[in-house]
Amino acid sequence: MWISLSRRNRQPEMMDQPDLPADVHGKALLGLARLNWLSGSSRNFWPALRQLAQSRSEHTVRVLDVACGGGDVMIALANKARRAGYDMEFVGCDVSEVALSIARKNAKPGDQRLRFFQANVIESEFPAGFDAIVCSLFLHHLTDSDAEDLLRRMGLAADRLVMVDDLVRSRSGYALALLASRLLVRSPIVHLDGPLSVAGAFAPDDVLLMAKRAGWAEAVLSRHWPQRFLLQWWKP
Repeated sequence: MWISLSRRNRQPEMMDQPDLPADVHGKALLGLARLNWLSGSSRNFWPALRQLAQSRSEHTVRVLDVACGGGDVMIALANKARRAGYDMEFVGCDVSEVALSIARKNAKPGDQRLRFFQANVIESEFPAGFDAIVCSLFLHHLTDSDAEDLLRRMGLAADRLVMVDDLVRSRSGYALALLASRLLVRSPIVHLDGPLSVAGAFAPDDVLLMAKRAGWAEAVLSRHWPQRFLLQWWKP
């Protein structure tokens, strides 16, 4: 069903329900991991993280992924860092123990440079000591005020770099969500939530304005395939 996309139309998504059965949740996260891989979530974060690692070669570069879900983005980034020989540590946090159990299961056993912990990032302060804080496909789940507050706290907590990758609200994005979620993923949760996520997403101009209000004075926003944006700020 087509809906108006002229403004945010944020509606409850099945993935946000705390009583979602673990097996259903797990299948949905598996489907989202496939879409993340096709969309290049980790590939879009990597160039700036590689630059950060090269500039701080004297110590371990620590990266925090906010609302990491099943951990596929962090795992992919950790693999890139390992292959490139960079001294980096990747940490993911999420409110869902189901998601975290999947992330830990998918991580390389005994990998001390990759770990996950439980946290409600809307209510909790971020731990200190991270060079970079990133967030993928979470902003559109939040109210306007919570989204801006999240950006503000990410900016305060990160030592050098913050990045957000999320959906663009557009007709093309909505059509792609309808098509890709059904062709590439078996989970009915993803079939339902995919278009809802696009309808609840921010317009890029609004995200950039929100970031500047949150203190990201020189934030840069770029759009990339498939109907997503990357918001990036290097702290002075």
